[in-house]
This record gives sequence, structure tokens and C-alpha cells, in this order.
Amino acid sequence: MEKNHVIELLPEYLDNLLNETQKKKVEAHLKDCKSCSQELDDLKILFEAFDEEKVNTPSDEVRTNFFEQIELEKQNNTKVVSLDSAFVQRKNNWTNNLLKIAASIVLLIGAYFFGQQQQEQISGKEIAQLADETQAFKQTAMLSLMGNKSASKRIQGVNFIEEFSEPDEAIVSALADRMLNDENTNVRRTAVEVLSEFTTSETVKNSFIKALKTEKDPGIQITIIQVLGKMQEKKAAASMQYLLEQDDTQPYVKEELESVLPNII
Repeated sequence: MEKNHVIELLPEYLDNLLNETQKKKVEAHLKDCKSCSQELDDLKILFEAFDEEKVNTPSDEVRTNFFEQIELEKQNNTKVVSLDSAFVQRKNNWTNNLLKIAASIVLLIGAYFFGQQQQEQISGKEIAQLADETQAFKQTAMLSLMGNKSASKRIQGVNFIEEFSEPDEAIVSALADRMLNDENTNVRRTAVEVLSEFTTSETVKNSFIKALKTEKDPGIQITIIQVLGKMQEKKAAASMQYLLEQDDTQPYVKEELESVLPNII
């Protein structure tokens, strides 16, 4: 088993989805390949991180401060008031104690939320770091699938774009490469459909225009023509005219070109 194929099987290996023959081959490979073994360890850490749920609780310092404040209030409130004290004095003492209690409550609440905020900030940083690592793992998985020898795996890799809310330029360029150069028609067609969702990208626009001169499948040609027509991309006019003039261009493709070209010239 070649090293560059083991990584693709690791998620299924961890989920125990491989058949016995595949499992033995993977395990035999892992014994001799440090790179794949490290990848397996990273996957385990990532999967374990998803299963863990951290609960925010007040730190030990906040808890200690809380009980110290309670003890301090107990000591302050143990003063004996004479039974024959004047009513005004009793009223003043009651008011002062009430203000102290209120102040203590405010202090405790403030301390609690301050501690909670600090913990949330720490948790936020950890979550952001984990999100970055997850994004990098997804990108590696997608690019690996798109480079697979199996056409079905490459299609799976192209469709993996759904895992990204904002794919970066490396992913868009890899998809464009599949659209322009993949030997399998279904892979190219899937790449066109996916890229049609990212027409604001200059890379996507230029790739569609280039594909008009290289793509030979009529169905894909029509899809690209329709996408560029919807965008009203004027830079596509020359490539459309070129395709229209080719003898091997299918009649119904030429009809589509003739209906779209006047709207973008």
C-alpha cells in the first residue's frame, strides 16, 4: 500500500469501517510509516476534542473569595445591640447592615462574572485554535480526495466544498483545476456546478472562460455558457464566439451561444 493512499483510509479505520483485509494492510503500513502514524494520532486528538464538552465554572479563586466575603459579613454582623437602644439607633444599624449586605452581593456578583468572563476568553481562544486546526484538516482531506485515482473519490472531494463557509484561494484553484483538466466527465461536471456558486471569484470567472475553449462535453459547455450569461461577463464574449465558429460544436450548443452572446456584448 502506497504511503500517499493510507491517509485517505484513516478516518474509516478509526470508525472501524474497513474490511479485514484493508484493516490489516493499514496496520501493517502504520508500523513502518511515521508520517501516517502521526496523522493517525492527530486524527484521534481531533475526534476526541469534538467529543469533549467543556463546562464553564467559577475558578477556585472566585470560589475562595466568595466564602471569604461570607465569613467577613458574618463577623461584621455579630455585634450586640443593646435592648434599651433608641429606636433611631436600631433603625440606623439596620440600614447600615442592609447596605453592607447589598454591597457584598454586588461585589460577589461582580467577582463571579469577572472570573466567568476570564474563563470564557480562555475557552474562546481554545475554540478558535481548534477551529483553525479543523479547517486545515478539512482542506487537507478535500485536496487529498481530489487527487485520488478513483473518479468517485474525486467527485466526493469536489463536493466536500460544502464543509467550508468561505473556501480560500487554494481550494478554489484546486476545484478549477478539476474542472479544466480532469479526465472524467462527471468530475468536471460536478466541479462546474460547485464553482457556479462562487462566481464573484476572479479565478472562477477566468476558469469558466478558459473552459469554453477546452471543454468538449456539450452538456458541460451549455452549463458554462449559461453561468457566464447570467453573470453577463463581457470578457467571455471572445471565447463564446470562438466556440460558436468551431465545426465540431453541437448545433444545440450553438443555439445557446447565439441566445446568450447578444446579452453580454
